[in-house]
Amino acid sequence: MAIQTPLLPFHVWLPRAHAEAPLAGSVILAGLILKLATYGYMRILIQFLPDATSYFSPLVQTIAVITLIYASLATLRQTDLKALVAYSSIGHMAVVVLGLFSKTIQGIDGALLLSLAHGVVSPALFLLVGGVLYDRYHTRTIRYYRAVPLSANWAGEFLCLAGAFQRIHYLLY
Repeated sequence: MAIQTPLLPFHVWLPRAHAEAPLAGSVILAGLILKLATYGYMRILIQFLPDATSYFSPLVQTIAVITLIYASLATLRQTDLKALVAYSSIGHMAVVVLGLFSKTIQGIDGALLLSLAHGVVSPALFLLVGGVLYDRYHTRTIRYYRAVPLSANWAGEFLCLAGAFQRIHYLLY
């Protein structure tokens, strides 16, 4: 499921798949395929293997934090708008995994909220980038645009991180 989520070092397929896929492929990939891993974590892994989930939670959360930092820094360096949205998707899914493996109510609620918000916002960004902007300007290079569209996934990210910090505080004391 680390490949499907995608987490470091299994993330390399996603930016390339988004950048080279047609518009409909990017929309389906961002809106549906990436959410299957979240569903798998919640319905299969956490439910059927709770002891293993608790045991490996620090490792998975460490990988998720490293993925989040890497994806965030890689997002800043992108010149292609589709690759920028793809790397931001990697960062958002890392926050989802961080929230799920916090095993707190806030973390799991935040992961669900962020996953649902990502399932709406990310395909909309791909429609904007690949449909509207590319048809109008015939380029996806960022330097030719005056502004980059932003999204409001703040509530889900906040709850995921609050749940993760609550879990860390519980483990330390």
